[in-house]
Amino acid sequence: MCLLAKRIEEGVFRWPKIEDGVARLSAAQLSALLEGLDWRLVQEARETLAPTQAG
Repeated sequence: MCLLAKRIEEGVFRWPKIEDGVARLSAAQLSALLEGLDWRLVQEARETLAPTQAG
């Protein structure tokens, strides 16, 4: 369990929707939320496949 406190100088927290008593966020989204950013704008990184053969 973690207890965090953050004061926002301007604006508000954009809090995630809670379903079944759980707020689901990726690590990147949680980091954005804790920084006071809009976590909804954070996109999951896409996996980049390495080429199997040269040009």
